[in-house]
Amino acid sequence: MPLTLYQRDDCHLCDLALDILAHARIPEFESVFIDGDDALEARYGIRVPVLHRSDTGAELDWPFDAGAVAAFLHR
Repeated sequence: MPLTLYQRDDCHLCDLALDILAHARIPEFESVFIDGDDALEARYGIRVPVLHRSDTGAELDWPFDAGAVAAFLHR
């Protein structure tokens, strides 16, 4: 299932989210930085980090932990 992590540059919460995804053993995901993209800034703004599933369109907003990520992936 294709996953995207929407994040910002120099975002400590985004760094925490990356650690959680590693702990949850999420092998592949795309990182998209919203900085400088007006459409993404409008959509995600202060919500980042946000994990997005392209197969269902579902999104998991911060805060999340490894358990929440596992549940999100098995919906």
